[in-house]
Amino acid sequence: MTILNETYTMSNGVEIPKLGLGTWFIADDQVAEAVRAAVEIGYRNIDTAQAYGNERGVGEGVRTAGVSRDELFVSTKLAAEIKDYEQAVASIDGSLEKLGIEYIDLMLIHSPQPWDDFRGGDYAEGNREAWRALEEAHRDGRIRSIGVSNFQQRDLEHLLQAATVVPHVNQLLVHAGNTPSQLLDHCAAQRILVEAYSPIAHGAILENPEIHAMAGRYGVSVPQLCIRYTLQLGTVSLPKTANPEHMRSNAEVDFEISDDDMDVLRGLSDVDYGEHSAFPVYSGK
Repeated sequence: MTILNETYTMSNGVEIPKLGLGTWFIADDQVAEAVRAAVEIGYRNIDTAQAYGNERGVGEGVRTAGVSRDELFVSTKLAAEIKDYEQAVASIDGSLEKLGIEYIDLMLIHSPQPWDDFRGGDYAEGNREAWRALEEAHRDGRIRSIGVSNFQQRDLEHLLQAATVVPHVNQLLVHAGNTPSQLLDHCAAQRILVEAYSPIAHGAILENPEIHAMAGRYGVSVPQLCIRYTLQLGTVSLPKTANPEHMRSNAEVDFEISDDDMDVLRGLSDVDYGEHSAFPVYSGK
């Protein structure tokens, strides 16, 4: 599981592990155990968000994981509804308090729009105000790196009109069947590292016969193939699970997908997210 020892270096010189643990849908009273299990296996990158409602538990897991704080990379996200400076300042303080740690390694604006208006109205000024609060916390050393999530190119351009720090990260929905190639290229040109959330398409990809056949040729599972795909795209991969067996399996990705198969995976589209289509990020907007 050498992937657990590999890192990317962000534009600010901070290293981030290439494979992380996503904690969406892991309850606050269960997530500390999941974090401790992941750290024991070798994970050092833990991702949460204010919207997940489990920052307290993640912080407990980080503090009781049995490794020094500086060995772990902890990310969280400013709630999507926060679009002004004062609320953002208070919310940053709130995350630090809930996590119970002295600094956050990476904090993101969770979405360019509130969830109830995802891909809707113009919140450019609100994002700039929230970003100003993140920049301030970054200067103060309370946040080591700052970034965004779910930002399209136009959202990034609007933010950069007033930013003094280019986002270090853009966390996006990236998986076989949803590869936003133009946006990935734009982020690369701006030296913005992309993190891929839901690399297994929130489970929707598991029934795809083409993916099954390809995974079989490599002698790996479908989740392993999908995680490896996002890594070879040059992104941080953030599969979510509370199951230690799945954590181990997700890290067993020391194989190489051929260029031809990478092209096939890039070309896949039209994933059916089923019941999960109710979530804005899977709605197709």
